[in-house]
This record gives sequence, C-alpha cells and structure tokens, in this order.
Amino acid sequence: MIYKMMKSGRQEGFEKGEKMPISSIGAALGVICIMAGVAVMSVTNSPVPALVAGAIGVYLMFAIRVADQWEKVAVLRLGRYVGLRGPGVFHIVPIVDALSRFVDQRVRVASVTAESALTRDTVPVNVDAIIFWVVWNAEKSILEVEDFIGAITLSAQTALRESIGRHHLAQMITERETLGHELQRILDEKTNPWGITVQSVEIRDVKIPHELEDAMSRQAQAERERQARIILGQAETEIADNFSKAALTYQDNPVALHLRAMNMLYEAIKEKGSMVIVPSSAVETMGLGGMLATTALAGNRPQG
Repeated sequence: MIYKMMKSGRQEGFEKGEKMPISSIGAALGVICIMAGVAVMSVTNSPVPALVAGAIGVYLMFAIRVADQWEKVAVLRLGRYVGLRGPGVFHIVPIVDALSRFVDQRVRVASVTAESALTRDTVPVNVDAIIFWVVWNAEKSILEVEDFIGAITLSAQTALRESIGRHHLAQMITERETLGHELQRILDEKTNPWGITVQSVEIRDVKIPHELEDAMSRQAQAERERQARIILGQAETEIADNFSKAALTYQDNPVALHLRAMNMLYEAIKEKGSMVIVPSSAVETMGLGGMLATTALAGNRPQG
C-alpha cells in the first residue's frame, strides 16, 4: 500500500511537471562520497574523513539536478528569480535555491468538451475538441501564470462555448475547420502573454440530441423527395413539349408519320417469338396494304 501511494504521488508530480528532489546522478555521487569516506575511516581509524565525505555526499545529492532535453526549470534564490536551467546537468545551492516546476516545451495535446451548449438557433449540442499547444517561453509560463495547464483547459472550454453560441447548428456541422481556426485565434491571443502558443484546434465531434437527429433525417428525406418530384415534373414538361413539336412535324409530313409507325411496329416484333396484333384501321392509316401490294407486283414483274 505504501509503495502504491509513493508511486501514485510520483506519477502525479510528473504530470504537473515536478521531479523528485534527488536526481539519479546526485544520488550516485553522494553514495560514492559516503562510501569513500567509510573506506578512509576504516584505514585511518578517524571519523573526520567519513563525516566530511558524508557531508559532501549529502550536499551533492541535493545540489546536482538534471533536466531532460525538452525541459526548462526556473531557479529561485531566496525567493528571487535568477534564471532558467536545462537541459542537462546543473547545480543549485540546497536550502538557498528552490526550483519551480519543470516545463515541458514539446507540443502538447489537450482535450476539451462543451456539454449541452446552445447554438445560435438554440439547439443543445455536445462538442469535443482537441487543442495542440506549445510553451515557447518557459520564463513567462512560470512567472506569469500559476497553473498554465489548467488555465489553458478552462480558457479553451469557455472559448468553445462562446464560439458555439455564435454559430448555427448547420455551420458547426459543415464548417468545422472554420470553427477550429476561430478558436485557435481566440486562445492564441489569450495565451501569448503567458509564453504559450496554440498551434491548432480541431473539432473532433458534434453530437446533437437523438430526437433532433431523427427530425433532421426526416427533413432531409422530405427535401430529397421534393427535389425528385420537381425533377420528374420538369421531365414530363420537356417530354410534352417534344411531343408537341413532333406532332406538328408529323402533321405536315405524313410520310414521316408512316415511317415512325413502321419503325415502332418493327421494334415491337423484332424479338423472336413475339406477336403483335394490329387493328386493320391502323394498317390502313399507315398505308401498309398498298405498299405491300406494290412491292409484290414489283417482285412478280417479268425480267426483260
């Protein structure tokens, strides 16, 4: 249980940017000095070298600190800021010097959520967004704001709710990139004095109530059906206009009408096994009887 508490405490400190008060290098140097003092004391039978080596070892344990490649830390001497340290190994004066939190200067990601926020057309939505930000000035981020991680998260939530209230639901669904650029501009203006830059904001998801989703689906279906009916009506109008033009053409040209009728009859009987019953009045109208008789006489004429 004690080990779990110590482990969870270390993890919480690391998430806040803090480190253990003793670095591995300082601890190693301190242990070496103490062991050397013990060895000298065993040879000389005098406790003075062991005490001196022990004091130096304890001093090195707390004086030698290490910052990773992507980290910076501020040194406060008797409460006053004296400069940044890191990355790499650096030295402090125990008791006199104090260290701020270690600042990670890599690109970091924060997830923010706005639940039940009202859009401009009074629609409750849940919006999830991702913020990419980086500390470009560690000195300002340490000295200007107490907890810049919490400040960025709360500022992002507030800005997200304000932006949602200025947009309609349709804009939020179709113009996510524009909404992300607007949030990035608002947050960047607020965090720049802290030495922090918001590189981009991405809207990950926009959720609406299930009842409203069903209503929007029915609305879209009705709109598509309306468009289909309009297209069908326009097609019927164009067909009627073409038929009117064809009727005028056939009215002045009966031969063309007969050819069209014969073509329609051919199209109907060209399939194998098909049979078409044509009224005699239609045959007379098309003049097929006279045409067939003329063709037969032309075929029976003796060759000269």
